[in-house]
Amino acid sequence: MTGEPKPEAIDARIRGHYLVRSPVSDVPAPLLVGFHGYGENAEQHLRELSSIPGSDDWILVSVQALNRFYERKTGIVVGSWMTSDDREQMILDNLAYVDSVVAAASEAHGTTSTVVYSGFSQGVAMAYRAAILGRTPAAGIIALAGDVPPDLQTDEPASWPQVLIGRGANDSWYTEEKIESDVAFLATKSVSVDTIVFDGGHEWHDDFRTAAGHLLDAVKS
Repeated sequence: MTGEPKPEAIDARIRGHYLVRSPVSDVPAPLLVGFHGYGENAEQHLRELSSIPGSDDWILVSVQALNRFYERKTGIVVGSWMTSDDREQMILDNLAYVDSVVAAASEAHGTTSTVVYSGFSQGVAMAYRAAILGRTPAAGIIALAGDVPPDLQTDEPASWPQVLIGRGANDSWYTEEKIESDVAFLATKSVSVDTIVFDGGHEWHDDFRTAAGHLLDAVKS
């Protein structure tokens, strides 16, 4: 009689990529590192980062999720940051990946010491993790339509930068209860938090872009 099959873990190498948009000036510039949502890709997210007022003064880095698949209707290659399968290991793998991206981008381009992490939807968790657990200290977090991941909601000491949280009033996924829960948690960490609720859904919005531009301007060095 055979036993039940069980998964056996093994390390595997996978190649990722990121997109970079240089600033308008040749002087050293701060880094804005962004993470797209589920079913999106780095190209889409780079367009959104580029739409933030004042982002022309920043080096924009849009990171492609390692788990890629075809969008059913269009056939465009999109991605996901992780699933529940091997979640803890995927968090570590993604953090190592992001650390490598930031190091490579910083080496290849003239950068200052200022780094801001931005995420949309599923990418918000990556922005939070990169800012709190990554090797490069963060000056700010821009979080749109996604919550603080549970693995960061602990009593462990951490250095939190200022945070901007955005939500569409009609967003059925990132609900009013979720944003209130996030703000309450961040208050326990004495984090400086700005929130904006705009007239829209699970999407980017000009009101949020304006608020994100204000954060970039406040931390730029």
